[in-house]
Amino acid sequence: MIPREILKKIRQIEIRTRRLVNETLAGQYHSAFKGQGMNFDEVREYQPGDDVRTIDWNVTARMNHPFVKKFIEERELTVMLIVDLSGSGLFGSGSQSKRELAAEIASVLAFSAIRNNDKVGLILFTEEVEKYIPPRKGRKHVLRVIREILFYEPRKHGTNLNGALQFLSRVMSHRAITVVLSDFLGQTTPTRAEMAAHLKRQVVLSETLAQTSATALRQANRRHDVVAVQITDRFELELPALGYLVLKDAETGQVVEVNTGDRRKREAFVQRQARAQQELRRLFSSSGIDAIQLRTDEAYSIPLARFFDVRERRRRHG
Repeated sequence: MIPREILKKIRQIEIRTRRLVNETLAGQYHSAFKGQGMNFDEVREYQPGDDVRTIDWNVTARMNHPFVKKFIEERELTVMLIVDLSGSGLFGSGSQSKRELAAEIASVLAFSAIRNNDKVGLILFTEEVEKYIPPRKGRKHVLRVIREILFYEPRKHGTNLNGALQFLSRVMSHRAITVVLSDFLGQTTPTRAEMAAHLKRQVVLSETLAQTSATALRQANRRHDVVAVQITDRFELELPALGYLVLKDAETGQVVEVNTGDRRKREAFVQRQARAQQELRRLFSSSGIDAIQLRTDEAYSIPLARFFDVRERRRRHG
């Protein structure tokens, strides 16, 4: 039996996201992602403006005037949601944690998918793949996906995106829309405690996403359509001026003290994070991966709609 408060939380997310999907995003989703190919539908008479390459010469010869072949897109797709459940996802400086926002974005994508008769699957990962839900259709299935993202209790606290992408290659034999929802910390940019330690000791951390996951991302994107959704919090991009703070890293347990009242340290933090974000964007671009950054303190509907629109225009003109 699922506790009432869990059902209430899931229902709230469903209400918010389905309204957005029904009013705006479902059509954009359909336009933004390609089907698996084109299937023959019918033959009809040629009309001015039709592509001459679609003329069916056999029928044209029999009927003594031109006919064209009509094709429809093979639409049914599979959407795989790969969600980072590492400890840093529990952070949120406002009313919503990064993990809660990830569940909401996953809900938007999942309801858009099933509205277009596509399948949705889920991979939850930390240092290892924690849970796999095979792709299926239907509202009940989507509600289960949301519940698992919100309330699954992971065994580990770290991050291993490589392992999740390798698992994807084993379980998905055909091309899928693969959405990675993560803060891309840990292997990507320094964790908060590490960043605080950097401010005190000027430590240069060597491990970055570009060194550890670039190859896996490129390989995954060659086989699938990979989209990176980076979920951040404002205090991961800039430090609040709150004086001395004791910070504990949710993934490693490392504890450090940092003086956030020092303006120079805050500025150094902002500059370091800006460089890390630039490196991340460069990696996604070089890997051919579309990416979007969302924040826990900002509405996501406009940047998500803009993202779909950019993909749709590129697809139409590409």
